[in-house]
Amino acid sequence: MARTGDVREAGEPHGFSRLARRLFVSPSDRRLLQRIEDGLERVERQLRSEAAPASVVDPDVVSYLVNAGGKRVRPALALLAAELGEGPTDAVITGAVALELTHVATLYHDDVMDEAELRRSVPSANRLWGNNVAILAGDVLSSRAYMLMANTRPTLMALHASTFSRLVTGQLNETLGPQPGDDPIRHYLQVLADKTGSLIACAAEFGLVLSNGPEEFVEPLRTFGERVGVAFQLVDDVIDVQSSQEELGKQPGTDLREGIPTLPLLLLRQRAESSSEDARTLAQIEADLSSDDTVARALETLSAHPVTVETLARATALSDEAKQALSPLPAGAIRSALERFADFLVNRTS
Repeated sequence: MARTGDVREAGEPHGFSRLARRLFVSPSDRRLLQRIEDGLERVERQLRSEAAPASVVDPDVVSYLVNAGGKRVRPALALLAAELGEGPTDAVITGAVALELTHVATLYHDDVMDEAELRRSVPSANRLWGNNVAILAGDVLSSRAYMLMANTRPTLMALHASTFSRLVTGQLNETLGPQPGDDPIRHYLQVLADKTGSLIACAAEFGLVLSNGPEEFVEPLRTFGERVGVAFQLVDDVIDVQSSQEELGKQPGTDLREGIPTLPLLLLRQRAESSSEDARTLAQIEADLSSDDTVARALETLSAHPVTVETLARATALSDEAKQALSPLPAGAIRSALERFADFLVNRTS
């Protein structure tokens, strides 16, 4: 089957690299960024190799979303954390690959659940090959991630497994929704902590441990990763409301179409309990989401409402908490780079 021309070619800058170059401006910052970029290229080479297993009749099925690119946020964080230890050792690179394989595996499954047609500006795997193949391709990537960790640092397999358990539990709890008596916003933020924050926190811990960094930095980095992970997803909530399909690389408003509320809508529902104006706005948004036109109007209304600003403010507050968690780390280039990493995640527009 023919592929689109949007799949990332080897050597093309990653999403992280393109934006991070604006943040790392001093000579010492540039040297650090170059080490991270070099590490990301090593990750990319191994990632593509692992995602094209010879045992699969059509390896393109499994490597499809890997080759479509991405920000590589998790490997980048692992490489930054590794600078607190021995740097980008082979074990760090392999650990970063395992985490990205895990992340990409969830994208295959998410697209099946969402009946998505686009991912990273290319047709989704389920659209090209069907749901069964897409699910199995994600499972292959997950299994290869576990094989890598078993061969690299078996003692970290428990962390990898518990992280994956949280990730899947978060997805399940999102699908089930809050139960009677649950606070919907608290429920949603916990879903984000499990679905997104856990894997980003795991990346920071992997980078430190696999580079033999100081044990006393594990907890600060874990807290940092989880906070910036939730902030990252809250920014995604706003981007999904405010961006076009071309900017997103996928159809905007997917959660809204599927009846899964993100934070802007949850905040609007909360306001609607005490404001008749907000109640009318909410009713207009939720009245009809059966067509692209009505979803587009709903997104436009939500984008213009103060709840989007409030969502971004919450993301910024979480990013600030993440940076505060780094206080036990020594002051200097590495801690500053991690702080800029948090800024990168909350200030992006795509």
